[in-house]
Order: sequence, then structure tokens, then C-alpha cells
Amino acid sequence: MNNELLEALNILEKEKDISKETLLEAIENSLLTACKNHFGKSDNIKVDMNHETCEYHVYAEKTVVEEVEDDVTQISLGNAKMIDSKYELGDIVNIEVKSKEFGRIATQNAKNVILQKIREEERKVLFDQYYEKEKDIVTGIVQRYVGKNISINLGKVDAILSENEQIKGEVFQPTERIKLYILEVKPTSKGPKILVSRTHPELVKRLFESEVTEVKDGTVEIKSISREAGSRTKIAVWSNDPDVDPVGACVGLNGVRVNAIVNELRGEKIDIINWSDNAAMLIENALSPAKVISVIADAEEKTAKVVVPDYQLSLAIGKEGQNARLAARLTGFKIDIKSETQAREAGDFMDYENDYEEYDEYDEESYDGEAYDENGYADGYEEASEDGYEEAPADGYEEEPADGYEEETPDSDAKEYEESSYE
Repeated sequence: MNNELLEALNILEKEKDISKETLLEAIENSLLTACKNHFGKSDNIKVDMNHETCEYHVYAEKTVVEEVEDDVTQISLGNAKMIDSKYELGDIVNIEVKSKEFGRIATQNAKNVILQKIREEERKVLFDQYYEKEKDIVTGIVQRYVGKNISINLGKVDAILSENEQIKGEVFQPTERIKLYILEVKPTSKGPKILVSRTHPELVKRLFESEVTEVKDGTVEIKSISREAGSRTKIAVWSNDPDVDPVGACVGLNGVRVNAIVNELRGEKIDIINWSDNAAMLIENALSPAKVISVIADAEEKTAKVVVPDYQLSLAIGKEGQNARLAARLTGFKIDIKSETQAREAGDFMDYENDYEEYDEYDEESYDGEAYDENGYADGYEEASEDGYEEAPADGYEEEPADGYEEETPDSDAKEYEESSYE
């Protein structure tokens, strides 16, 4: 019997990751519970268990008295002498209790104590296991839609992908594997409750850590991320090794690294730019792929005035203000973008001898200066109205590239990549 018990405990320890010591403690408690149910009390019951062999004995400690008033806690002097002639009045005698004598109810209660302890330890082990993965990414399998939420199986436990943490337009099929960011792990009576996200900016960072060795080992740092889930993400990277190009490391040979992340995010565009401690240079990079003539940044007020060529205004602002919005979040600056013409008319622009090519395609009427606030954007940006700029700038600059990437613009350190054309 002891060998069978030892084997059962070893199997439970291996399969459910519950320590054998915890299980043995549960068995001791179950024996005490059984004794209490059988005798009515267990204050004088002692369990002696060998944790190596699982051999155990249950003893009832009884006091030697002349006249027995309580059979559970007392023993007569005559009976004590029959066990050992050395016993005298007031001595304690250990009487072994045979667990086989326990009744059905006592046995059932003992069994319930063991099962309850096993379930508690299972929940604790699962909570500890996934609590360590909080703020990290995991791979889950789509189970089913529960209303507008999605149940995701993470292996030993299910997680909830709420509607607010889903990317708009994403539709999953059962058994589909997806990457998720663990937001929070909460303990409950039914096991850990795990909340996951597909929209959190840290999901992109963790994906780069898993795909890019230089990011994982700390050679390349991701300094800042701004994201509009399902549409576009901008990340600023910095290299601690002067011989390592941070942007090139994140892109990979022929774009293989960044393409893997884009595929996981279902085609979400990713702009990778060089981080700079110089606020003006950082803002110029962040506004990529638009060309910038001048940037005047106030580090204390966290504001910046940017002048771009007339034909680049719509590209700098982006569709529905997205490029300016993401750049503002990435840099932490409130950015006011003006075309050269608007800046000259307002008297805010000096001729910096920056040569750039004039484009005949530019239509002055499409930039009347009313599409944005000249005093800066209220939340780090202001969306340009549909009548305030053209969606596609002239001479080949695409506002929304088809495959999520664009080649680096000539006057910026920032790089965007197009899957089909990046070399």
C-alpha cells in the first residue's frame, strides 16, 4: 500500500506540478479529519509519517487514570500496564489507531480534504505560472466567441480577449494560433483569470524581442513606441554598439524580421526610425516619410514648430492626421506642422538655404492653412480635415503603401519598408 501511495504521489507531482511534501501534508490533515469524524475529537491525535517511504502511523495519546471517563483521551491503569508494566498514573500512552476502522463518512471526508488540497494547489501553480508571464507575450489557440469577447486557450488555462483589446476588423477562426500580450493575471476561486490584448503597444515590442536577437540581448534598444492597432506603428530604436545599425537589425535581411512581425499583426504598417537625444532630429525622423525643412523644438514646454515643403504637407500630417498623431506620441512633443508658404505668410519662417525641388503638381488652393491649428495640436496633433489637404502627395510618395512599408526618404534617417521593394 505504501508503494502504491508513493507512486501515486510521484505521478501527481510530475503531471500537476504539485510538490510531494504538499500532498503528504494534505494526507496528514485528512487523517486528522477522519479521526475527528470517527472519535468526535482530534486534539490528542498524532500522525507520524515517513516522507521518504510514505509509511504512516496514527496514534491517540491517552492519559493513564484510575477511572476512565473519556475513552478517547483516557486509559485505565490496568490496560496501560497490559501494554507496558512501566506505566503509572498520569503517564501518556500512545495507542495506534487503525485507519481501516474508520467509517464510510469519515473516509469520504478524508478523501474530500485531499481532493480540495489538490485543487487548491493546482490553481496556485497555474496562477504562479502565468503571473510570471504577466506583461509578456504568449501563443494562444482561439476557442470560441463569447458574445463579443473571445476565449483563448493558453495550454492549461483559458484567457479572455475582450472587445476593447481586439483590433478592429480582425476575425479569428477556431483552432487558429495567435500571439497575445498578457495584461493582468487575477486569482479567483475557479483558477487564474487572465486578461490578454492584441492592441497594446508592448505587444509590438515583445514581438521585436522574439524576432530580433539584438533587441533581446540589449544591443539595440526600443526607446519609444506609438501605435494605432491594426493600422500603423512607429518605433524609435537606438544601438549601444556603434557597429550595429539599429534600423537594419530590426528590418533583417530582405526585411525578413520585420515582415514576420507584420504578418503576425495582419499587415499593420511599421515605421522604424533612429532615436536621437536631439529633440529636433527625433521629431524630423518621427515625421518620416515626409521631408522636413526646419524644426524648432522647445524641450521645456514640449512643443515643436515644424516647416515642411508645400507638397509634403499632406504626407507629414498623414491620412486623418495619423502620421502627425503618431509622431507626437512617439516623441512626447506637441507638434505644429506648417507648409513653407503658410510659415512665410505667418512670419514664422526664415530661409535656411535648404534646397528642395519645387513641384508643378502642387496646388496652393488645396492648402489654405485652415486644416490645422497654427498654435499647435490640442492633443499633440490636430487631424487635418478632408478638404484641407490631398491624400496622396505628388511625385511618387504614397500615403498608404500597399504592403506596409516604404523605402527610406532621402533627407531623413527614418526608414519605412515595402515588402516587395525593400533591398
